Amino acid sequence: MSDQAPLPKNNEAGTAAPAAAARAAHHNPLLQALAHMNLTQLTLLVLVLVFLWQWFDAQHQLNQMQQTLAQRLAEIDGSNKANQTLAMQNQEVVRELGGKLSLLESKYAETQNQRAALESMYQDLSSSRDQMVLAEVEQLLLIAGQQLQLAANVKAALIALQQAESRLQRADRAALGGLRTSIGRDMDKLRVLPDVDVAGINSRLDNLIAMVEALPLAQDMHTAETVAAPAVQSSEGGWQKLLREIWQEARHLVRIENTQKSEMPLLSPTQAFFLRENLKLRLLSARLALLSRDEASFKRDMKISQEWARLYFDVKSAAGTQFVSTLQKLNASSISIELPDISGSLEAVRHYRAAHEKGAR
Repeated sequence: MSDQAPLPKNNEAGTAAPAAAARAAHHNPLLQALAHMNLTQLTLLVLVLVFLWQWFDAQHQLNQMQQTLAQRLAEIDGSNKANQTLAMQNQEVVRELGGKLSLLESKYAETQNQRAALESMYQDLSSSRDQMVLAEVEQLLLIAGQQLQLAANVKAALIALQQAESRLQRADRAALGGLRTSIGRDMDKLRVLPDVDVAGINSRLDNLIAMVEALPLAQDMHTAETVAAPAVQSSEGGWQKLLREIWQEARHLVRIENTQKSEMPLLSPTQAFFLRENLKLRLLSARLALLSRDEASFKRDMKISQEWARLYFDVKSAAGTQFVSTLQKLNASSISIELPDISGSLEAVRHYRAAHEKGAR
């Protein structure tokens, strides 16, 4: 009995579910419509829904693409403006470079013409390597002789001879050994010459020229000397004061001088100016004599400068003492040297060059 009692309950539950579904379908119109559709209509409905979903999705993607395209177009527009600005700047740079290129081309053409002219001159001057070397050596020896004869510049002449000897050494020809020996002998002659400190003497002359403006005139120093009146004694009486004044007046009435001594010349301001300028010209003349190794003219200018300094300037002052002392030292220095004859190497080069040209013919 207890086992058969639950069966009627299960049947009731099974029949209750379809009944609830039927009631729900009766109350929902969409479910009622779906219930009355067949398979074909359901398929068409699904296709329409899929098409609508794809159409909405395509419209959404199209809107996004339009926004992206508009953004890209704006970026491209900005880039185009920047590119146009850069293009204009590049055009300006290209125009400037074009002008510079034209200038460089003209300079290059001018350089090429000069180079062609120089090459033509070298070819006309010498037809072989030996002839060119001999021409260069001869030119250097001519420079050495001119420096020695015209300016007495031993250092410049020695440098020119060294360059000529170095040029023959680079040629590395045994036939040129005799010329190198001759140039070496002339170089030895110049090396044993005494060294004259031309730069030091020239510097002293410059200092003297600068000191001329500051030298005090002798007449100014004598004018500045004044006789100071003796101090008046407050305790002296009237007779003592009278006698002192009579004595002072008597001292000015009688003056004893050495008539054998020449009087110091008195110069006006204009004459003093020209005196200083003439003294400077004497010192400049001494410099020219130094550079040309003219010892006689150099010593004459030094002597005249000393005489003018002692006659017109105060040589007892510090500046005057230094000025005269420097003049005496310069006058005692020797600037003249006996220059040797270095024409032997030049004659040897010319003889060798003439013999070489004769053999080439």
